[in-house]
Amino acid sequence: MTAFDASKLIGDLEVSLDVDVLVGAYPDRDGPPGTPRAVLDTLAAHRVRAGAVASLRAALFDVRGGNDEVLGLDPPVVPVGTVDLRDPIGAVREIDRLAGLGVRAVRLFPDEQGVEAGFPSVRHVARTCAGLGLAVLTGGDVRRFWQPFAGLDATVVFLDTHFYHLGDFLVVAADEPGFHTSTRLLNSPDALETVPADRLLYGSRTPHYEPVVPLLRLATSGLKPEEIAAVAGGNARRLLG
Repeated sequence: MTAFDASKLIGDLEVSLDVDVLVGAYPDRDGPPGTPRAVLDTLAAHRVRAGAVASLRAALFDVRGGNDEVLGLDPPVVPVGTVDLRDPIGAVREIDRLAGLGVRAVRLFPDEQGVEAGFPSVRHVARTCAGLGLAVLTGGDVRRFWQPFAGLDATVVFLDTHFYHLGDFLVVAADEPGFHTSTRLLNSPDALETVPADRLLYGSRTPHYEPVVPLLRLATSGLKPEEIAAVAGGNARRLLG
């Protein structure tokens, strides 16, 4: 499909807040450099007006330095803090610092950090975020990573929910009103319509994935206009303050 064809299908859809945006690069793989300016230009080119931005530098090797870089970015960036789950004591210390600076969400990178859902550090960080009223944006397989957040009255957005695992998300989310999912991997014909619209948040993982794919899925979905507006940023703004 050409860019022209895609734009016709997307129409006048705008996203007021993308919940899954990164700055920085993966040092062990090919990909875009992920400079803040380039990332924001990519979002703007797709009529994405703001992004909840987290730092790969913070996730991979320099937590405080990467977080401070994101905190120093101007709107339309909504800064998201990152912690190292391999260091639960340091992670909680960093969460307290971020909360004191007004950050409203923390992003977890379990796959990149080699951390499993059953590790005590994940539950420890989950409790801390829930106690401070912080939203958590987490990668990882939702079939496992729902567990450390269960029973905490936590606000969580599962960024990697695949449409093959959507049934598992719906089952656990029925008992957890704070559980939400990104649209990024929900590309089956009826996936978006299957999830309550107030539990869906548009996420692209710009610049490391193509933002036009979730845009096309949302624009061509059977959701009502007010539901599309909620998914395309309204829900994210509600959760992230």
